[in-house]
Amino acid sequence: MLKIETVKIENASEFDNFVKGHKKGHMMQTSMWGKVKKEWDWTGFIAREDNGDIKGVCGVLIRKIPMTSFKMMYAPRGPVCDLHDKETVTVLINAVSEYGKKNKAYTFKIDTDTLATDTEYIDLLKSCGFTFKEHGAEFDTVQARYIFRLPLEGRTEDEVMAGFHSKTRYNTRLAERKGIRIEIKGVEACEEFHNLMLITGERDNFATRSTEYFERIMNAFGDDARIYFAYYEDELLAGALDVHVGDKIWYVYGASSNSHRNLMPTYLVQWSMIKWAIEEGCSWYDFRGGYPDEDNPLHGIYKFKKGFCNDYMEFMGEADLIMDKFGYKTVEKMQKLSKSTRKLRAKILK
Repeated sequence: MLKIETVKIENASEFDNFVKGHKKGHMMQTSMWGKVKKEWDWTGFIAREDNGDIKGVCGVLIRKIPMTSFKMMYAPRGPVCDLHDKETVTVLINAVSEYGKKNKAYTFKIDTDTLATDTEYIDLLKSCGFTFKEHGAEFDTVQARYIFRLPLEGRTEDEVMAGFHSKTRYNTRLAERKGIRIEIKGVEACEEFHNLMLITGERDNFATRSTEYFERIMNAFGDDARIYFAYYEDELLAGALDVHVGDKIWYVYGASSNSHRNLMPTYLVQWSMIKWAIEEGCSWYDFRGGYPDEDNPLHGIYKFKKGFCNDYMEFMGEADLIMDKFGYKTVEKMQKLSKSTRKLRAKILK
């Protein structure tokens, strides 16, 4: 029989090690991500066998919804376990549910790192009381439902490069020929990176995070977080922030200036980060999401990522275990009445 224990950020090393070592591990399931999301309270749930072995974990964020008395629980990309192990999944869900009821949460939201074709796991969640919303390809979920994830296991740099679109290979090599220089930075570069993000956000019409937010990511993940900068001569042209956890590296944020874009610096930045993933022996390089709709102003991100990786995966999406129907309906109504659901969701989930 499995036993449940809870841990907080300050004593989560065993929890994090399990996440790093599991094939379903995700950066957002670590306590480090809890440090990044400082507006939330993070708790780790561990399902352990009598002999002490860990069978599964679930990192959960909880916070009060702005302008309401309701609290939301969210396990980004959790739980981390064998998703077809009914006992482990059920024990973790029941433990989080009980915790939520004690803390007056109105819902427990998850968006597990598994494909939409995993009907066995999805049916298990439904049997536990979770409900799924119908979502299209739009980014109307907290995390992207459709992502690019590049397989790396057992592949050399040459083999990975050969899988890119011919134009992507050309642009990457062009940047090298034209003298683009890549430098790897740490937390000290966050202000410069933020300035690049401001330029990118103004050009592509999206809101950007603060310098302090990027600093939290870099400090939380330490040596497993890097900022890659691309320079032409001494001018900073592009940058990206990546995080390494377990067998994956995630492309978390990217930015570029308006200068010398014809030198294709973003391509060399991306290739440099992919090479880092290969050096670390990672199984996957995760580009995260992109907008397939050609009318979307950010469709260029989709095209850029697709040049590196043709594997556009559909995840299962969001599921809610509703514990307070009134609270759930109230928050849903707030979203519908809002002029921009995306802005309200951003305020709730920042």
